[in-house]
Amino acid sequence: MASTLNLFLVDEDPVFRLGLRIWLEQRQEFNVIGEASSSEAALTQLTDLQSAATASATDAGTSEVAPTVDVVILDLGLGQGDPNQMPGLQLCATIKQQFPNLAVLVLSIQGDPVLREAAKQMGADRFGLRGLSVRDLARLIQQTAVSSPPSRVGSTEDIALPERTEGPVAYLYRTSLEQIDEEMAAIEQLASRRRLPYWYRLVLAGKYRELRAARWLIQQILPLPQEGQKIPQSDDEFITATSALTAPESISARTAAELPATATRTAGGAIARLRTPMPVPVGDVRSRVCEAVFRKLQFPLDNRSSIPLEIDILRSDKSRELLYTVLSTFETLLDDLQQAAVLPGQLDTKTPIFLHDLWEAVIVDFFGRYYTPPVDGLERPMAAVLQQDAATVQAEILLGIPEVPSLLSHLLFQSPLEIEGASYLATTPEALRRSQFLLENLLIQIACAVIQPVLNRYPDVEALKRSLYQRRIISTRDITRFRNDLSWRYRMDTLVNEPKAMFESNYRLFALTPEGIRTHTIYAPRQEELASLSGVQYAVTLALEARDAIAPRLRSTISLVGSSVVFVLTEVIGRGIGLVGRGIVKGVGSTWQEIRFRQRQRDET
Repeated sequence: MASTLNLFLVDEDPVFRLGLRIWLEQRQEFNVIGEASSSEAALTQLTDLQSAATASATDAGTSEVAPTVDVVILDLGLGQGDPNQMPGLQLCATIKQQFPNLAVLVLSIQGDPVLREAAKQMGADRFGLRGLSVRDLARLIQQTAVSSPPSRVGSTEDIALPERTEGPVAYLYRTSLEQIDEEMAAIEQLASRRRLPYWYRLVLAGKYRELRAARWLIQQILPLPQEGQKIPQSDDEFITATSALTAPESISARTAAELPATATRTAGGAIARLRTPMPVPVGDVRSRVCEAVFRKLQFPLDNRSSIPLEIDILRSDKSRELLYTVLSTFETLLDDLQQAAVLPGQLDTKTPIFLHDLWEAVIVDFFGRYYTPPVDGLERPMAAVLQQDAATVQAEILLGIPEVPSLLSHLLFQSPLEIEGASYLATTPEALRRSQFLLENLLIQIACAVIQPVLNRYPDVEALKRSLYQRRIISTRDITRFRNDLSWRYRMDTLVNEPKAMFESNYRLFALTPEGIRTHTIYAPRQEELASLSGVQYAVTLALEARDAIAPRLRSTISLVGSSVVFVLTEVIGRGIGLVGRGIVKGVGSTWQEIRFRQRQRDET
């Protein structure tokens, strides 16, 4: 068994660095022991780490051996926005010069062969794209550690991946898809940037659809690889660019993420081919959906909907860290479900337990098991205090998260999904997009469930306010107003919005978009929930039904009465008033003319 690889991250983007660190550390074979946002900080920390490792290795009296960096993951675009900072390529050369045995993996937005060759000339051991999937990145890191001379005790021979021999057709298939994937990844990365002109987003969307079409044609023309060879990603690659390229200001029934799929549909058999399952390995559906959401977490997390959320009070970096933690914990619990050999028919009964365990685990991971904020002189671990609100959180948030059993079944067993009354196989673009939407909503709702007991139990603790809350919501009055808004939102949801959604057969989902968090609705039959309503909720549905029954006829009646009133006012009364007015004007004119005639006669006499 190979020992753990110690990684060092160098990247200017704190969001990308944070997400990469959280994602890598959940894998047992990796351990991130340092990170830096600039070349100078990277060289300083690497020197300290390597010196400490050398000193502890030579000192016989040392009880613990300091870790040695095995692989440096370096952003090629480092220093582009700061002319005073050392560029990424120069930093790569400096690292290889000062630490010859240290492996360097260079990541770049673009996969241009010129950049690859330049990185190789500067001493980089491997070159990859920032848009790589986590599995491919893990494989590339392992290859990087093997390709460089070992700088730590222990062998890594078991990590080495043997080269495969392939025929000319398989080689053409693989290289063609790899080139297309690199171009698509570059567009996705570019589209994730904010403040791109609208016309430029349209150009990128068109180019992306052309690449998808070319990918689909290659898969139709060339035979698929034989068993054992790498199966490339299919043309339903919706991972990040769908919403990043074409998302409008708000998400409606026809969301922006559906545009690439509808653009690739043609008449006849094209729709049938899209609904045919692609050759996806076991577990690949799950990894695609989770990686799609992971990448969308790099979008801004401002709440652009009209619905207040608990996470609105958090600073942007803390909100993003919380959502990353929820996603990482969600995948861990999925592994637990898989190892427990849970059957698809048991998911309905296991879902409440799964959501409760997910909520508790995120609280412990995010706040720490033993963290004790100073409150009224009492010392109680924060996680234990928050978990006392489990029943309230379960009733108000967790049990209201829609379609969780369907999501778990799709990710664990690749079960079909019911969308708009039709069944879609697990690997179709429609099913993957629906699963992605459900997972995004689940993450946001769990994050809100984690913060809700914090607002109830620790509403005005200065230590938490300084470390978690935004500056605009930090005073006691602002926090009280924020809590009141949330309370009214739950009252309206319980009494009005939820009964209305049941009556209209839909669910409201929160989604991650390039502009921030927005809402959209999906269709779902909810007759059983509707039949169980009573009291005010039932009265709301009756009012809606009455409005639907009366409103059209009332509108037509009002329209008829209005038209009649307008006719009477204009045709009858209006004309009558006009005739009277004309008679008065005519009489006044005649009288005036007669007076002037008599006065003229007097003047003549």
